[in-house]
Amino acid sequence: LEEDWTHVLQYTPIPGEKDLMQAIIDYLKKDDIHIGPDNIMITTSGQHGLDLVGRLFLDPQDAIAIDLPTFGGALAAFELEDAQYVVKAIEEDGTDVKGLEAEIKNYSDTKKKKPKFIYVVPDFQNPSGITTSLEKRLALLELAKKYEIPVVEDSPYRELRYRGEHLPSIYSLDKNQGHVIGLYTFSKILCPGIRVGFNIGPPEVVKKFAFIKGANILNTPKLNQNICRTFLQEYDLDTHFQKTRHYYSEKLNFFLEALEDNFPEDMGVKWTKPEGGLFLWITVPEEINTLDLFYMAIDEKVAFVPGEIFYPEGFKKYNSMRINFSFPTKEEIVEGVKRLSSVIQKYQSKKKT
Repeated sequence: LEEDWTHVLQYTPIPGEKDLMQAIIDYLKKDDIHIGPDNIMITTSGQHGLDLVGRLFLDPQDAIAIDLPTFGGALAAFELEDAQYVVKAIEEDGTDVKGLEAEIKNYSDTKKKKPKFIYVVPDFQNPSGITTSLEKRLALLELAKKYEIPVVEDSPYRELRYRGEHLPSIYSLDKNQGHVIGLYTFSKILCPGIRVGFNIGPPEVVKKFAFIKGANILNTPKLNQNICRTFLQEYDLDTHFQKTRHYYSEKLNFFLEALEDNFPEDMGVKWTKPEGGLFLWITVPEEINTLDLFYMAIDEKVAFVPGEIFYPEGFKKYNSMRINFSFPTKEEIVEGVKRLSSVIQKYQSKKKT
């Protein structure tokens, strides 16, 4: 700001600052993604990227193929366009590709039109924490080619792997053949308040994203873009990500241990065991409505996200919750899990009386 305030506080090109775009292009090469400036547009957060996808692809009552559960922010963005859904429950190793294909075929035969795209979060999915296997990533790509439906791959958490094998993105597997659109954000690798992300994809799609961006927000703040460019070009990213992974990995392991200690099998509570990311998914017995449980938990100063917001209308389930383990201290994790266990037991006791 001291050196260049007259430019830093000005409007910027709609697609984004060229220096930041080039820094991202260089950054993505380590993930075997090789693109040019025509394949990228800077967004004002990952949520903005989702909004652009919905605005571009969807007319009212158009369908999207999704996992259940899926990211609530994506549902919010797509429902602004009055979206419908073709769904299949996610499996332990990711998207049920065979099941989803059957649902897509049934929808196409019945409605005489195809879903507009397949939306997935293949790495440490929000909300479940599940990672899609390599076999299923390849199968999703084949599904996209077979039905000529693009895959929208939401990738906020790829850098946050704590154990297991690093898997290629679906975008990299496609090798720029135009079947995948990638959504990214700096919120999870730098800081959430920066509100900068980027979408990548075929040039004709990215160009249309820019038209929409010009009409709805015009440009992403240059100061924030400059911060992200400096982060990518001048920061020791390897050391940064190594520290980040170690920090979050310890918390995840601590959380999983606390769950084991406080939820005996006879309570009927189950949870995912993510290989990375920021979330895990807890499923409770069906008689428990986690929205009702939420208000009881708040009285005990424990918070979670009730699972129903990760399901679209018509497909709601009420006996699950998303837990974020990234922010609380280890002491807060232990105490929070104890209180959550106590609240669930109180809820079950009330149901029996």
